[in-house]
Amino acid sequence: MGYRRPDGSVGVRNHLIIIPSVFCANTTVEKIAAQVPGAIPMPHAVGCAQVGMDLELTARTLTAMACHPNVGAAVVVSLGCERFDPQEMVEAAKAIGKPLHLFVIQEEGGTTRTIEKASACARQLQKELDRMERTPCPVSELFIATKCGGTDATSGLAANPAVGSMVDAVVAAGGSAILSECNELLGTEDLLAKRAVNKEVADKIYDAIYGIEDLLRSGLDPTLPDKRNHLISRGNFAGGVSSIVEKALGGVHKSGTSPIVDVIEYAAPPQPGKRGLFLMNYESHDGEVVTGEIGCGAQMVAFTTGRGNPTGHPIAPIIKITGNPQTYQHMEENFDFDASPIITQGKTIEEMGQALLDLVVRVASGELTSAERLGGRELFCVGRRHGCRRKSREELRAGHDCCGF
Repeated sequence: MGYRRPDGSVGVRNHLIIIPSVFCANTTVEKIAAQVPGAIPMPHAVGCAQVGMDLELTARTLTAMACHPNVGAAVVVSLGCERFDPQEMVEAAKAIGKPLHLFVIQEEGGTTRTIEKASACARQLQKELDRMERTPCPVSELFIATKCGGTDATSGLAANPAVGSMVDAVVAAGGSAILSECNELLGTEDLLAKRAVNKEVADKIYDAIYGIEDLLRSGLDPTLPDKRNHLISRGNFAGGVSSIVEKALGGVHKSGTSPIVDVIEYAAPPQPGKRGLFLMNYESHDGEVVTGEIGCGAQMVAFTTGRGNPTGHPIAPIIKITGNPQTYQHMEENFDFDASPIITQGKTIEEMGQALLDLVVRVASGELTSAERLGGRELFCVGRRHGCRRKSREELRAGHDCCGF
């Protein structure tokens, strides 16, 4: 039961967002949202003093948030002189019939006047959204993002395989899903490439994973203590994960077994009409990856964690899943699904995958997740790229022996 938008897309939520085009407007945005019950503020740390791909990611992400199917309407607040031009958001929303109103602090005459005018506009938009009703929608309209956070040994044994089974069911029904965290897929590139629908996609998979590996290598600093250069967290070590490759071989199970139809860029939706399983080319910062996947069009996120995680996202439900029975009992309020019966009770991966799919459909129809009930919004983080030069395919393949397609 979703919200059918004018462009044909489907939202599982019907949010009014108040979003700044630059961090300078954050306080103004928060004060506007405080005056409009139901409105969601989306402050962030970007929008100015950025160049190249760093600014491009900001432009893509902010525009994608305003135009997302889970957003019924948006109020954008600009300072007026920032590097990112909010008119990009206005034009994108207009093209899909999304109600979006822009207020510029420097043109309105300051903070107070902006708050007054934008709040009045937002209250009217919220009234219009409150009158909208859900309508029946097919499972083929679902687009599910996948993410790990706080991985332990049970993640690869239970939680991730359960998600993979659910993903296979969604894809089989004509829906879509997305895998990312390319730095946590090191060592699985041959496995993923063999699942590509053609050689072009297989090549994109190698390029994405080798590109992130090169990015990570360029960030290592041998003059610092070893712990500054670890590719997995101390929580992963404590949870029984010994290396990035071991983590990768468990994390890849989130993608199930479906063919990979394309590799897409950060906060860049798939080609119109293309559905199935996608890989998003980005690394594994929880907030940045989740925001990028949502920017690609995912309406909700299947988020696995063995150690426990309380975070949420402002516009998309985050379904928290664990394979660790102790973690589930200890932090039950932060979880939506316990996959540990695969380990403790002999339940099959398929059984738990079906149970998780049932939960996904209920959440898509309006059931709140734990993160929504607790008000978590921490996962809205715009991806960054500082001074990064994209290398050629030949440069990235040097030293690697690809299995081919």
